[in-house]
Amino acid sequence: MNREPSATPSQHLPTDFSTPCAMTRCLAWCSLTSLRFFIIATTAATLGQNGIRSIETAADAAAALSPLAGSAASFLFAIGIIGTGLLAVPVLAGSASYALAETFDLKMGLYKKFSEAHGFYGIITIATLAGLAINFVGIPPFKLLYYVAVLNGVLAPPLMFIILRIATNRTVMGDYVNSRRSSIVDYTITGIMSIAAVALILSALI
Repeated sequence: MNREPSATPSQHLPTDFSTPCAMTRCLAWCSLTSLRFFIIATTAATLGQNGIRSIETAADAAAALSPLAGSAASFLFAIGIIGTGLLAVPVLAGSASYALAETFDLKMGLYKKFSEAHGFYGIITIATLAGLAINFVGIPPFKLLYYVAVLNGVLAPPLMFIILRIATNRTVMGDYVNSRRSSIVDYTITGIMSIAAVALILSALI
């Protein structure tokens, strides 16, 4: 077995865990919500208002923005796409690597050298190259993003339910078990997402 001995939860978690946890949830929710809102709002105010709805690539979006909002808009859009990619690639590839390394009992951790965790860094490399290869196989990236987002929305509720079952289990979580108030909010959100996912599937079938 390659996995190093794991410490108890109390050795990993800070003494006052509730405050940073609440702050992290709040900041993550605010960041994601505001980002999505501004993407929807700016797209609707520029492309949507002018009847442009057939965007297949980032280049199409930049070209469509140029006559509507000036040449600077396409430049800023390109900078935003590059910045988003630089942010998303290590996060997504890293999270996939952690998940697979945990599943197959590989040594893992970005604090380790490559010689200490070949499999972990190999998964990051393969995931990054696979994402790069999509640009050369003829798959429209915007359509792919759309369908991946739909798949994520359908798979998220059962995954959240499993996570919540663990978070509310005192045997597993000990002193860090989810509070009743937090559980009510979390299960409510999971229920709403479940209803939305079911409605999406029914609307596609009917």
